[in-house]
Amino acid sequence: MSDRRYYLGLDASTQSLSAVVADSSSRRVVYEGSVQFDRDLPEYGTENGVLRHEGAGEVHAPPLMWVAALDRLLEAMRAGGVPMAEIAAVSGSGQQHGSVYLTGAFPTALKQLDPSRGLAEPLSGCLSRPTSPVWMDSSTGRECAEIREALGGMRAVAETTGSDTFERFTGPQIRKFWRTAPAAYERTDHIALVSSFLASVISGRVAPIDPGDGAGMNLMDIARFDWSPRALDATAPNLARRLPPIAAPDTVIGSVHPYFVDRYGLSPDAASVIWSGDNPSSVVGLGLVRPGMAAVSLGTSDTFFGTMADCRTDPRGEGHVFGSPAGGYMTLICFINGSLARERVRDELGLDWQGFADAMAQAPPGNGGRMLLPHFEPEIVPRVASPRVRRLGLDPHDAPGNCRAVVEAQMASMRIHSRWMQVSPDCIYATGGASRNRAILQVMADIHRCPVHVSEVSNGAALGAALRAMHAHQGAHGRPTPWEDVVAGFTDPVHTARVDPNPNTHAVYEDFVEAYERFEDESIAAD
Repeated sequence: MSDRRYYLGLDASTQSLSAVVADSSSRRVVYEGSVQFDRDLPEYGTENGVLRHEGAGEVHAPPLMWVAALDRLLEAMRAGGVPMAEIAAVSGSGQQHGSVYLTGAFPTALKQLDPSRGLAEPLSGCLSRPTSPVWMDSSTGRECAEIREALGGMRAVAETTGSDTFERFTGPQIRKFWRTAPAAYERTDHIALVSSFLASVISGRVAPIDPGDGAGMNLMDIARFDWSPRALDATAPNLARRLPPIAAPDTVIGSVHPYFVDRYGLSPDAASVIWSGDNPSSVVGLGLVRPGMAAVSLGTSDTFFGTMADCRTDPRGEGHVFGSPAGGYMTLICFINGSLARERVRDELGLDWQGFADAMAQAPPGNGGRMLLPHFEPEIVPRVASPRVRRLGLDPHDAPGNCRAVVEAQMASMRIHSRWMQVSPDCIYATGGASRNRAILQVMADIHRCPVHVSEVSNGAALGAALRAMHAHQGAHGRPTPWEDVVAGFTDPVHTARVDPNPNTHAVYEDFVEAYERFEDESIAAD
């Protein structure tokens, strides 16, 4: 095996392409960099990385922009002194659900990439569709309904593919393309995800799709990690021949294309490892590599990531199940009313964040039975079509009561709506802006009855891609390394920020969660 110790992880997110270089010897990230699409590639005309057609709910992005960004980023790395020849393997993550449509000329164009020309121009003739629908696109409601009906309803779709049909998922997008542009669909020989498209460019051959990103398509059999013939037939004709195979998350596709050797100085035997989606890569980048570990991202929306060994799907169709790069499964549950709801309560009471935390401390755990249903915006978990804020025994002007109520409602809802996983977390890693608020973390620890650690990983998807490259490369060279050892040092939480559950609150919160579930169910049923 080579003595090279550096591993490159790339992340093609909505607004940027980022890179992380991880040093397997020092257990440190030695380089981070990014290309911002709007700022650095203005010729593609994007706003926040996308092209919008607001009236139709269509949100696309130019795939040539992503390869132009790859050239720009690798050049910045080379010019900045990154030891490119010492990179042992490359992997990446892509914004989940986005799709790229390519003609039969694509494999030949990959083989003939010329380091003197750059990537975008030679690949421009391979697109059967000039832009790619991305995860923000909401224009496929009709197609979601048609696929759901063909497969026997919401629960059947979730049991088969891991999720109910959602507008942003790839399968409904493919169906819409076939329905609205049948001639262009017929010219399409290869359909890639953002992840597999960029992996193809780096490998010089059509790359497979991994089970993590494949699960975000409504096309993969979640139990078998292979395409579902019924889902393919329900989506578009002759779809199977247009999709690459699904391959294991530690697949080494081959060596990097000579283009990257000649132009940027990568080693000719640097390995190109299969890419994944940003969510599965983030699970590894946060260190969630065994069942029972969970993460909560406290952002504009709150997201609950969980890990489980066995395949279970959400009978309500609210949660998503993907293959985990570390083996087994991961789930993602997104609550739209995250910081958005906390900020509304804070602002209505005229508080800053310190005032919010101080007010929470003045109300007892369980809030004396006072509750808030904080759906300031339409919600997807649980499904609430219109904004609806309800209070139970709570004065709208009561600062301590409302501040505690919004946080207790959110943490109780996470526990209730992750119950189908049948895995209670034994630890939670908290990320995002609100993870700095210890009062919020205390409620999280108390309601979930487990320690909460604060994670300061700044680019979890790119770091996860670098760690996936490391794991796959070491395994392929006769040094299989347990995932716990791969992530050690890179994903360790801030030890001084640990928050332990208060055992004196256990009985209070058991009763609270049961009461809140009734309140939520009754409120939704009344709408």
